[in-house]
Amino acid sequence: MAKGEKINFSTPSGFPEFLPGEKRLEVYLLDTIRRVFESYGFTPIETPAVERLEVLQAKGNQGDNIIYGISPILPPNRQAEKDKAGETGWEERALKFDQTVPLAAYIARHLNELTFPFARYQMDFVFRGERAKDGRFRQFRQCDIDVVGRRELSLLYDAQMPAIITEIFEAINIGDFIIRINNRKILTGFFKSVGVEAHKIKSCISIIDTLEKIGENKVKQELDKEEISLEKTQKIIDFIKINGTVDEILDKLKYLSQTMPEAEQFSLGVTELETVIAGVRNLGVAENRFCIDLSIARGLDYYTGTVYETTLLGHEALGSICSGGRYEELVGIFLGEKMPGVGISIGFTRLISRLIKAGILNTLAPTPAQVMVVNMQEDLMPLYLKVSQDLRKVGINVVTSFDKRGLGKQFQFADKQGIQFCVIIGSDEAAAEKSSLKDLKTGEQVEVALVNLAEEVKRRL
Repeated sequence: MAKGEKINFSTPSGFPEFLPGEKRLEVYLLDTIRRVFESYGFTPIETPAVERLEVLQAKGNQGDNIIYGISPILPPNRQAEKDKAGETGWEERALKFDQTVPLAAYIARHLNELTFPFARYQMDFVFRGERAKDGRFRQFRQCDIDVVGRRELSLLYDAQMPAIITEIFEAINIGDFIIRINNRKILTGFFKSVGVEAHKIKSCISIIDTLEKIGENKVKQELDKEEISLEKTQKIIDFIKINGTVDEILDKLKYLSQTMPEAEQFSLGVTELETVIAGVRNLGVAENRFCIDLSIARGLDYYTGTVYETTLLGHEALGSICSGGRYEELVGIFLGEKMPGVGISIGFTRLISRLIKAGILNTLAPTPAQVMVVNMQEDLMPLYLKVSQDLRKVGINVVTSFDKRGLGKQFQFADKQGIQFCVIIGSDEAAAEKSSLKDLKTGEQVEVALVNLAEEVKRRL
């Protein structure tokens, strides 16, 4: 770079950067989600941001995601190393695009050190080379949980997922939401029953999954491209539009399972869904928090059973704010054995950016400090430091003003940072072992003995 040439220091497109108040909100929400995850016994893990490319692409796991490759950039004086490496080739590595494929590799690497069912949570960054736009990023944090078993896994783990989703979104108080539940076996079985050829079923399910985005007419057009007859298409549309209460839909599904041809897989899906719904109710999830929606399919091929999507009511344009489901083969791909799992994922960075923009969430104050000890005179700094430490020892967050400025400017600084209280100690207060406590929100100022200061601040917070 030539001397004096300007450097473009703006963030690369799609790579977000938070201001302090936004970051504090993120930390608060992550702590809330973590508490819920751990209350159900999930344990934290962290996988590398970089995996071998062959791991990320194993058996088509890449899907439609654009992967960011990693390659070394050598300084000019070390180019010979690159030339030498070119003889054998650099090992191909890439940034992870989700948490599930790395989880599969993690389990394969640590199989003999883990206990199953293995319940883990992960709150890491993932990277996707997609087009950056509002609410869509190339680097974003996902909050995932998965339970993985060896050979079998109770459906009650599926039932736990809506309970966990409910606790999280009620705790962060974002408004009314509904968890829509379905089972892929029901869809697969229905398509088979109406005569859709086996090799077309997955693509047809993917089309159905886009119903909300593209509408019924477009779905019919897409099914027509798959050479699905108008008669079959109408049966499919009528089926996925079945509505009513949870029990009414279950009754309709059970009736269909007894009357439709080749209903074995369909019936299994209905039985699994009924078991999951019973578990959800036994876990105390309110009836207005979940429903059965037969149009929910989760387009990813690896889902084989229960699937979930969560919608924020009144803000449906946000799309699913938490989704997931059950899979049978994905985690065992590196080991060649059946390792069923079930999990959910919150696209955390995407979600909070859109919730802030919609006014559903508000950023926090730029600093966690609740009190500022102002600097009235330099010779009293030892006392200011002692008072600050005494407040911290009882759990109060404190900023000590080290710079001698006018009192008004110190108040302005504290107010701009969202600090509510200022402790004022001049020579007269110090001699009397007292302080003035000013509430910047109300303007009230009271005199408090230093020995009672911590108790008074805690009472007012």
